[in-house]
Amino acid sequence: MQPDIIASNHDVVKASTSGSSVLPSNKRDYNDSLFEHVPWFYVFCRERLFRDDTERIIAALWQNGGPPSGTELIELGCGPGFYSRRLAQRFPSLSVVGVDRSENQLDRARRRAAARELGNCVFERVNVLELPCPEARFDVLVASRLFTVLPERDQAVAEMYRVLRSGGRCFIAEPRNAVWASIPLFVMWLLASVTHSGNGYREPLKATVLSDDAFEDLFRQQPWKQIRTWRDGRYQYALCEKG
Repeated sequence: MQPDIIASNHDVVKASTSGSSVLPSNKRDYNDSLFEHVPWFYVFCRERLFRDDTERIIAALWQNGGPPSGTELIELGCGPGFYSRRLAQRFPSLSVVGVDRSENQLDRARRRAAARELGNCVFERVNVLELPCPEARFDVLVASRLFTVLPERDQAVAEMYRVLRSGGRCFIAEPRNAVWASIPLFVMWLLASVTHSGNGYREPLKATVLSDDAFEDLFRQQPWKQIRTWRDGRYQYALCEKG
């Protein structure tokens, strides 16, 4: 069996030594995913159509202009590594790992990072609900559009809190408009149905979009030192700091 985690020389996220999957046995296989079978369309949306929040991330996390040397950052649900690559390129002293369940998305992320010779950026195939790393591992966490297709939102936020160090912060970006957020999923379903009919993909036909109150309440379930949420057009954001 191919391991679910691709370990890197950077030793940022380690594979299970038992050889078993990090996913519970009742979970579907990684390959039952639209992001595996029509990866190119999501890559196109992420890199050409979705809002680029790079500058917002930097301004929110590092008000003095950049991270301290040696800062370690993880991006959950990184897809083709859009933010991981941009942040790693902007700040060479930053150590970045992007994680996702789709190997085809990660393959594109790795190839783009290699083309830019980003030695401070690696990508791993893991389940964001069960990150195979110790507590208090990272200084910064970033996630964008994660909750639109992930029903276990409470568990995901609990993992965010667990892997951040004391004083660590997470930046979360989520769409607010269900119609716009669902367009990529709808098109991916149509494309996949042409060549992979009947595969029973994990992803829903429609994206989940949280109300303003539900979005804020999601983060209040963990004992963050500070929580800030705000809205900007069709997106909403959260910045949380661990005590």
